[in-house]
Amino acid sequence: MTLLAILVGTLVAGIGSVWLAAWLSFGVLSRYTQHMLSLAAGALLATSFLHLLPEAFESELEPHTLFMTLLLGLVFFFLLDKAELWHHGHEHHNGHGHAHGGGHSHGHDHGHLKAHAHADAHMHSHQSADDAEPGEAPRGQWAVLAGDSVHCFGDGILIASAFMADMRLGMMAALAVMAHEVPHHMGDLAVLRQGSNSRKAAIVKVSMAGAITAFGGAVGYVLVDALHDWLPYFLVVASSSFMYVALADLIPQLQKRLSARETASQIVWLAVGMGMVVLVSTLAGHQH
Repeated sequence: MTLLAILVGTLVAGIGSVWLAAWLSFGVLSRYTQHMLSLAAGALLATSFLHLLPEAFESELEPHTLFMTLLLGLVFFFLLDKAELWHHGHEHHNGHGHAHGGGHSHGHDHGHLKAHAHADAHMHSHQSADDAEPGEAPRGQWAVLAGDSVHCFGDGILIASAFMADMRLGMMAALAVMAHEVPHHMGDLAVLRQGSNSRKAAIVKVSMAGAITAFGGAVGYVLVDALHDWLPYFLVVASSSFMYVALADLIPQLQKRLSARETASQIVWLAVGMGMVVLVSTLAGHQH
């Protein structure tokens, strides 16, 4: 009975939060698509600095150990991003026969980068996530999905721990996790949406990562005591992925010449992303 409750709770938290985020991103807020990258950066940074890291540092582990984990996580996601770019650049070279090496492919595929911001300022100032070319490789996609999976696995263990302590506490933990995940999943969907015209593909990918919550719950049910000590590491690794995507991919795209009004709009949406995470964290409390 407890295992069934854990599986239901983790699926509601893991996948339910993705669908709610998709409804908000592609429904209620769909007219503001061009601002979703700012919101995504704010949500991912706030999730890292105001939710995941504080929770990790509440453990009895040495801060030096956790900071080392954070550093290694950032380097790992940097290398993962490089591997993603190299793979796409290789395919681009084979497909067109006239690419001039990885550097050219990198510049071609990621025209949003700061190096091209001044040359294409006018074009990009009006370009939204919906305008991305179907063949364009979204930077940070694998970093987001890998970080999401680690984060969701950790959430599953947290929910399983709560259910095994008390059924009502488990239900509260599942709802709290779902609330925390909505703004951050909105950020994930914005990142994945950059390189694809398919909303469905973005939702399916993030939902698959969300489903890892149930796997974490099942593993947690069996090994909850053994895995409890590893939770701070899961939180820090997930945090490093969200930091990397926000700072290495999203923020550089926002650093381009814009009018004062457009710049103010960016700042407002960045603050909205952060504010959403702070708000749901405050409302949901720290049950989990």
